[in-house]
Amino acid sequence: MTVPRYTPLAQSLPATVPFVGPETQERQRGAPFIARIGANESVFGPSPRAIEAMQRAAGEIWMYGDPENYELRHALAAYHGVAPENIVVGEGIDGLLGYLVRLLVGHGDAVVTSDGAYPTFNYHVAGFGGDLHKIPYRDDHEDPEALFAKAAEVNAKLVYLANPDNPMGTWHSGADIVAAMEALPEGCVLVLDEAYVECAPEGTAAPVAADDPRVIRMRTFSKVYGMAGARVGYAIGAPGLISAFNKVRNHFGMNRAAQAGALAALEDSDWLAQVQDQIAEARDRIARIARSNGLEPLPSATNFVAIDCGHDGVFAKAVLDSLVEQGVFVRMPFAAPQNRCIRVSCGGEAEIVAFEAALPKALASTRAV
Repeated sequence: MTVPRYTPLAQSLPATVPFVGPETQERQRGAPFIARIGANESVFGPSPRAIEAMQRAAGEIWMYGDPENYELRHALAAYHGVAPENIVVGEGIDGLLGYLVRLLVGHGDAVVTSDGAYPTFNYHVAGFGGDLHKIPYRDDHEDPEALFAKAAEVNAKLVYLANPDNPMGTWHSGADIVAAMEALPEGCVLVLDEAYVECAPEGTAAPVAADDPRVIRMRTFSKVYGMAGARVGYAIGAPGLISAFNKVRNHFGMNRAAQAGALAALEDSDWLAQVQDQIAEARDRIARIARSNGLEPLPSATNFVAIDCGHDGVFAKAVLDSLVEQGVFVRMPFAAPQNRCIRVSCGGEAEIVAFEAALPKALASTRAV
């Protein structure tokens, strides 16, 4: 029988996805979730102007999107005070990470990340044969100094750092990260994932020049802008690295309606400010609910709150399973000791009320075992 001749690398990889989607879990449990607060989506939704722009674009969906993302790139450049040559647009940060790894990582090349950090990055590195080196968190924060020291030790091509962090929600000042970058080894690129930076305090964004060849910053419309399903991300970096994406990216990968929606969302600063306020209020409510149940919420600069369940990962997983059984979708970190926590995305009134009702039941059933 004829079979595909997979590469040795593909044969060595597990058939997996970095995250199990809530839809998969709904099919498994035979019922929809009453509160979808696990994937760090924005239940507050996109700007009405973005929705209107996407609706208008629906009639033109028979056309491919602009392969140069010209209007969106120029608008983003103006927004950030950089040149269009500093911007590349892609299918979410996930897609851009895949292109970046494809550009820079070959079989056996060293890459450094934190143990328990964003698994999709690791997925791409494994897919191109890279050699991952992991550094533990320090006090529930990613550790830039240790990451960069390890990068120098192993001659890493890439080092990944999320600021603010997912899954813990903690953060560093941008100035501290820039100062730590002095220890980056020659030829190593810092992948600075700033997906949640619009949720963070002033000074969290790294004050680094867009032309600095040592770093590429990742941003997204999936979080505060409420467009996770549209898959629009972008990166800011030196023109040489940005232009290299044209060698490997899917030039027609951007949905035409998504391009229009992102452009309109970027222009609606009032909606952005409103959502930022709603996120701050939801974080406070989640933290109060956690404390009222004897748990400790971690400080967060994101659109979610990590809640310390006070025991180990087995206990936290049992709490999570009970929440899911009650129809409340949440997630948790997967590496110890951060897996003592559950991670709850910000929600609206209905979602927060559902979580508030389900959490004490989940804790009671777990403690009774």
